[in-house]
Amino acid sequence: MRIAEKIVVKGPVRNFVQHLLEMTIAMFVGMFVLGMPADLLFEALGWTPVTGDLVPSTLLMATYMSIGMAAWMRLRGCGWPATREMALAMYVPFLLMYPLYAAGWASEGAVMTFGHVLMTPAMIVAMLLRVNEYTATHRSPVRRATPEPVA
Repeated sequence: MRIAEKIVVKGPVRNFVQHLLEMTIAMFVGMFVLGMPADLLFEALGWTPVTGDLVPSTLLMATYMSIGMAAWMRLRGCGWPATREMALAMYVPFLLMYPLYAAGWASEGAVMTFGHVLMTPAMIVAMLLRVNEYTATHRSPVRRATPEPVA
């Protein structure tokens, strides 16, 4: 038996990590696919405060990441509550950093760095709120703690 075969993780932990990795990739895809053209458009229109100022640019970036991740989550069968919570996890780290920036205690670079670094723990917290949904396989029915209301 090879070493790689011995350390393969299966089951709920693997599913949890797979969900986290897939959503992280979808975030980056959203940021590049939506963010780059939008930034070019904003600059062409002369809307430099949107792309040049820290708060609007980071909120837009979180939006692009949220759209990419939400699209992937819905495609993979995640419910709307989980999708909303995961999108919120993109904004919370920046929202926590803005007061420090406004007070002069954090630079723009620190807001960008810590905002992005804190996204992963924020995503994990959101995932732990619905651990049954994130430890289920994509092939199996999603085991939600609370059913979604029928529209």
